[in-house]
Amino acid sequence: MTTELVQTLKTLADETRLSLVKLLLTHDLCVGALAKRLAVSEATVSQHLKQLREAGLVKGEKRGYWTHYTVEKEKLNELAGLLRGLTELPSCSEGVCIKKLNNRIDCYKEEKKMCDCKCQKPEKLKGKPEECTLEQIKECHGDEKGHTCCGDEPEKK
Repeated sequence: MTTELVQTLKTLADETRLSLVKLLLTHDLCVGALAKRLAVSEATVSQHLKQLREAGLVKGEKRGYWTHYTVEKEKLNELAGLLRGLTELPSCSEGVCIKKLNNRIDCYKEEKKMCDCKCQKPEKLKGKPEECTLEQIKECHGDEKGHTCCGDEPEKK
């Protein structure tokens, strides 16, 4: 599904194709009418319509000698739903380490070895987590005890 979504978005990313879709949302038009409205050649419109048809975004209906095109609104609504769904993905309020995003790494083991500040404030870490200077530790945690980069367990309060 992701590949299809990307391909559909790429199809709509072209300014002329997007203009065609906008026009076709308001009127059923033939190639000649579309070409006049967009001030491009009929051949250009035909090529763009071909790509829009292949993406399932428009369909043509023969009316006498001409083919009139319309937008597949169901497909467009499906695309809108998929994009809307992206906005509903849960976001993390705190910074997430790139290593934690990697499925092959056990996050719980890595958490103990890594200072969270490393990802949120990379300028504070110069090198590997184990190489934190005392100044870095103090800046990150206030004191050197319980600093995860040093392998210390946090102090119990």
